[in-house]
Amino acid sequence: MAAQNNAPLPDGLEIAGYRIVKKIASGGFSIVYLAYDAEGNAVAIKEYLPSQLALRAPGELAPSVSKPNLAVFRIGLKCFFEEGRALARIVHPNVVRVVNFFRAHETVYMVMAYESGHTLQDHIARLHARGSRMSETSIRQLFKGVCAGVREVHANKLLHLDLKPANIYLRVDGSPLLLDFGAARQTINIDAPMLAPMYTPGFAAPELYSKVATLGPWTDIYSIGAAMYACMTRSMPPAVEARRQEDKTEAQFAKLAGSYSPELVEMVRSCMALDPLARPQSVFAMQKVLQAPPTLAPQHEDDDGEPARPGGWRGLVGRLGGIGRKA
Repeated sequence: MAAQNNAPLPDGLEIAGYRIVKKIASGGFSIVYLAYDAEGNAVAIKEYLPSQLALRAPGELAPSVSKPNLAVFRIGLKCFFEEGRALARIVHPNVVRVVNFFRAHETVYMVMAYESGHTLQDHIARLHARGSRMSETSIRQLFKGVCAGVREVHANKLLHLDLKPANIYLRVDGSPLLLDFGAARQTINIDAPMLAPMYTPGFAAPELYSKVATLGPWTDIYSIGAAMYACMTRSMPPAVEARRQEDKTEAQFAKLAGSYSPELVEMVRSCMALDPLARPQSVFAMQKVLQAPPTLAPQHEDDDGEPARPGGWRGLVGRLGGIGRKA
């Protein structure tokens, strides 16, 4: 089934005690809406609607799923529901808060706390536009929070599987929030190999390209390293296939040596190792490096102290793919 542009739920619709205000993002796997609960609090509602499997025409509420796609659609629906239930148990300042999940219109919905801010992807783009880069101090502070959130996720026997700047949200105070987990998408890929992959090249670890490789914390660690690489270079990390043919990351790491400490550059290099065994095997190991003062300060640090601007979840879910790419 070719990917379709599914019609969103209509503005003003009442669903499970929430009132839909508007669609704020859509991608190949879901549609996200701004809504209000019964008390008038703003929430973001994520609707399971993989465009490769289901089609919803304008004016309809329930999606249409063809018989050949029905089994895989239901597998993904179950995994999406279970993922929401697992995330609802996590209460951590650096992990998106899932406040509710429910079934309606023959699919599943995940309700998340609404936060003001913008994505790390938007922040990188803004820095690039003015010829600036993130300072080492800012990167260390930001990814301390990212690693704290990922470590909590791993402690709950979960993997994120879609870490990238578009899924790292910066609140108004600059603190990071992990969004848009990809475990349910990965499950669909495994059960339906004929479907196009839903990971993001550049940020996806090599084992996500394999049907037999073992996934683990090291898979998310690769993606954290790739996100840090994007912050330092202000560019999209090369995809795994390109690196296997000609790995240009080493040249980039050499260029970064004057702007960042050897410890930080080496940590990012090891996180992005194509061999999972060559990467740090736990987020805790990364945290120790980020928390330790660098032995050799970089020659200069650009000022990237632009505060996050209130923007709701537009940036958060407006780009479900990597830099300049939708998933």
